[in-house]
Amino acid sequence: MTTLQTTVEAIPVGEGRTVLADPAAPAVSAKPWLAVIGATLGAFMAVLNIQIVNASLADVRGGIGAGIDDGGWISTSYLIAEIVVIPLSGWLAQVFSIRIYLLANAFLFLVFSAACALAQNLPQMIVLRAVQGFTGGVLIPLAFTLIITLLPKAKQPIGMALFAISATFAPAIGPTIGGYLTENFGWEYIFYVNIAPGMLMIAMLYFSLEPGPTRLSLLREGDWAGIVTMAIGLAALQTVLEEGNKDDWFGSPFIVRLALIAAIALPLFVAIELTGRKPLLDLRILFRRNFGFGVLANFLLGVALYGSVYILPVYLSRIQGYNSEQIGMVLAWTGLPQLMLIPLVPRLMKRVDPRIMIGVGFALFAGSNFMNIYMTNDYAADQLLWPNVVRAVGQAIMFAPLSAVATAGIEPENAGSASALFNMMRNLGGAIGIAALQTLLTKREQYHSNVLSQSVSVFEQATRTRLDQLTQYFMNHGVIDRVDAAHRAYVAIGHIVQKQAFILAFSDTFYTLGAALIVALLAGLMLKKPDRLEAGGAH
Repeated sequence: MTTLQTTVEAIPVGEGRTVLADPAAPAVSAKPWLAVIGATLGAFMAVLNIQIVNASLADVRGGIGAGIDDGGWISTSYLIAEIVVIPLSGWLAQVFSIRIYLLANAFLFLVFSAACALAQNLPQMIVLRAVQGFTGGVLIPLAFTLIITLLPKAKQPIGMALFAISATFAPAIGPTIGGYLTENFGWEYIFYVNIAPGMLMIAMLYFSLEPGPTRLSLLREGDWAGIVTMAIGLAALQTVLEEGNKDDWFGSPFIVRLALIAAIALPLFVAIELTGRKPLLDLRILFRRNFGFGVLANFLLGVALYGSVYILPVYLSRIQGYNSEQIGMVLAWTGLPQLMLIPLVPRLMKRVDPRIMIGVGFALFAGSNFMNIYMTNDYAADQLLWPNVVRAVGQAIMFAPLSAVATAGIEPENAGSASALFNMMRNLGGAIGIAALQTLLTKREQYHSNVLSQSVSVFEQATRTRLDQLTQYFMNHGVIDRVDAAHRAYVAIGHIVQKQAFILAFSDTFYTLGAALIVALLAGLMLKKPDRLEAGGAH
């Protein structure tokens, strides 16, 4: 029995009984649904706070006087804290009871959300964002755990569909909400927006989860070696991924040191978990066919999900000059269709093999990225509409079946480990995906610039003609000195070449995302149909 067992083995939900994930369970009362909805609302806000801040990072940096380089820590501190706490949440919920632990972190998440809006400088913001991430990160795995422990098998697809709203809809809609609030009310409101739904979440959890015993004695028996190596390893790895491209990767001694720490700590963590008597996480469940391939597909989903949400705003801002609100409107077409489709997924799972839905979903998501590999200077909102809609459909029909198939054979005592691993790997995939795309974008822009520059030569008649036209243009618009006008013409040509190189590089990033999703599709094809998996509403 793992140290997570008590958390997920029996969670009181009221009316003097305990509901477990048993396919033969009777109809579910209102309290478990209230707990699941409240917890998934919390998970939605925790994920939303990654992208809603990223979309308005320039405004936040300006508001607290942070530079471009250091301002990245506003997001990095949140992500590091979130990814470290996800694996710890099941065990800590056992120590303090799931009711106390979930309610305390939900309350603190709101407190530190509001505190972030009041930050006066960068150090304050980094600390506040780290604590916000540490409390918000708890909400993600515990929502997933409640779904697979409180709901019977017949109702779990409905719970997974609710969780999909936090996992795929929240990242897509985050830039839309963040851009609108920043442009119309100020950057502080991207933090204040958590308060109203957060109070509703706390009320639902307060009335649906009954008190349970605390087991503080478990702190003495905790897998502290695993906890320390995991926390150090994940924090170091996340920092490397977030800061590596900016610091020229292994050209930076700071990045080299952190990479070495991660390379030592993470294998140690794996060894400790596989050999320990009471491991923090039961890593052996990764060797199960469905869960192992499901986690791999989910990891690659994180690469593409967070990667595409990162790359599109960068493209629209850098190439098309869009502001935060305009970017949000473009990405809305990635989010809004999901809100309409996800509620239909449990019903569809009653009629269609969930593995087919997973395959079609990944194929559509991959196809949406391949639709963007021939970008031009005029490729903007209108051209991105259909790729975004196709992507939304793919994400909507794929996540709930993937979660259901991957966790179908998980016993209640392993639910905490399964939840932590499934959600941590998706977030880790997102971090690796964004870091890889940043580096790929830089390297491919340099490559395309070199190739294009070889074709733009003063010995070419077309180039000389274009320089003469630009020189004359500048002289007709107030530049008196012809030498100055000619210099500006050369600079303008350089900007045109660089812009075209960036457009080609962005096309390459979408091609890479599509390729990653093809691998995820192959992993999905390896899933075995579970012996018992009923869709929502089945009996």
